[in-house]
Amino acid sequence: MSHSTPAPTSVPCIASAPAGTFRGAAASGVRVWRGIPYAEPAVGALRWRTAVPAAVADGDVDATAFGPACPQKVNPAVPLGEHTQMSEDCLSLNVFAPDAPADTADAADALRPVMVWIHGGAYTFGASSQPLFDGTSLVSHGDVVLVTINYRLGAFGFLDLAGLLPGAGFDRNLALGDVLLALRWVQDNIRAFGGDPARVTVFGESAGGGLVTTLLATPSAEGLFHRAIAQSSPASSVYGTDRAREVAARFVRGLGIDPEASDAADRLRAVSADDIITAGMDVYAAVPDADPGTLAFAPVIDGDLLPESPAVVLREGRGLAVPLMIGTNKDEASLFRFMKSPLIPITDDRIAQMFTDMAVDNPALELPSAEQVRTAYDHARSREAGLGIARDIGFRMPTLWVAEGHSTVADVYLYRFDHAAPFLRLIGLGATHATELPYLWGNLSSGPKDPTFRLGGRRAAEAISERMQERWTAFAHGRTPDATCAPVWQTYDAQSRATLVIERQDTLVNDLDAPLRAAWGDEVLTFR
Repeated sequence: MSHSTPAPTSVPCIASAPAGTFRGAAASGVRVWRGIPYAEPAVGALRWRTAVPAAVADGDVDATAFGPACPQKVNPAVPLGEHTQMSEDCLSLNVFAPDAPADTADAADALRPVMVWIHGGAYTFGASSQPLFDGTSLVSHGDVVLVTINYRLGAFGFLDLAGLLPGAGFDRNLALGDVLLALRWVQDNIRAFGGDPARVTVFGESAGGGLVTTLLATPSAEGLFHRAIAQSSPASSVYGTDRAREVAARFVRGLGIDPEASDAADRLRAVSADDIITAGMDVYAAVPDADPGTLAFAPVIDGDLLPESPAVVLREGRGLAVPLMIGTNKDEASLFRFMKSPLIPITDDRIAQMFTDMAVDNPALELPSAEQVRTAYDHARSREAGLGIARDIGFRMPTLWVAEGHSTVADVYLYRFDHAAPFLRLIGLGATHATELPYLWGNLSSGPKDPTFRLGGRRAAEAISERMQERWTAFAHGRTPDATCAPVWQTYDAQSRATLVIERQDTLVNDLDAPLRAAWGDEVLTFR
């Protein structure tokens, strides 16, 4: 089930949309349009401003190559794709659609459901051009139209200069605005590609999953999507304006600019992209070192576009009432330990600081003490207990809070991905962060030297991949996310708390997280 990007010189295909006429290519039974701009270039006067829609394109636009990725530090763990360039002019999207017409005689039913992918990467890395996100397998097996998007990253998309330099012409939550603009583009144009704008599922992983849960708490997102999938969402890692101002001040001073100077705003607009990357990476490393488990760059609770903490809004059942699939991986934090990343610390003192920071960033949460939480990990060795606590602070508990609250207003399907290839188990990673992605996309190998299946397990992986694709796309079609010869996935509610465990054989477990909920005081968890 591994696929490479279709050659852009294959069979040409034309889509005439309100945004323009785009010439893509078809191969392997899938039509693909790449690098379609959905916004004007965010450069010059538009740097650190809310994006505006791209002008209607003149003539036939060549849409056979991916657009540039947002400028970022090269990261070998996040290959952006062969020939992918970087540029601040990065706000583009790609469309994958089945080559064959829909199997229906009714023209109205010929439109396929749409899935819009938001990539992850700690809000700092990644692009829609990553080979992992080639949509050939997902589109072919799921009979959906797929859209993958770029958005501004790091300081380009998440720096809150408006709080530091009020009145200087800077806007907030730029990346969130980018995603909203891309979703509006889908509403206006996707019919031309065979997609149904009334059936849009937004889905993402890690930072992309965080943007999904943030969208659910963004009032202006209403009507732009109709279902949502959040994979490994750091739902509570969204911060207020005071903290965002401190990050911005650290960034500006790192550029050698005095934020009090009269020319600070002009100098910031003139800084090179390379210098922004360098200063941004310094802040990216410094913030979690000072405040363990926190991110330098993330959406900001600005009281306007994002009025409140998504974790609080969703836990209280006040999010956009659309069906939600949400889950995490069993061993989320092991990757961060392997990489020696401060984003997920595991020592006692830094875990205690994580609790303090979570309480500050989410003041409406009534959190238990660190000592009470540790009772859920008494069976584990100290180091493994720290890994488990860090995993659950960062991912699992926010996911459970979201599932619990959102299930009061819409159908929720909760999962945990437990499968790990034998090689990943051998090196101690297990079902770590992002492990589920190759299975979902049907792209199980990242190249001829990929060691994942060195010790076997590929046949089981292919079966898991088929079931995941069947479940995810069935959900997008508006059906129960079931798979052939697998348990029916029941909705999550406060009585059964049904959870799908994804392994060699899927199982449905009621109240899988009961020990966690008891230790975290979830039965009495309230909001002020």
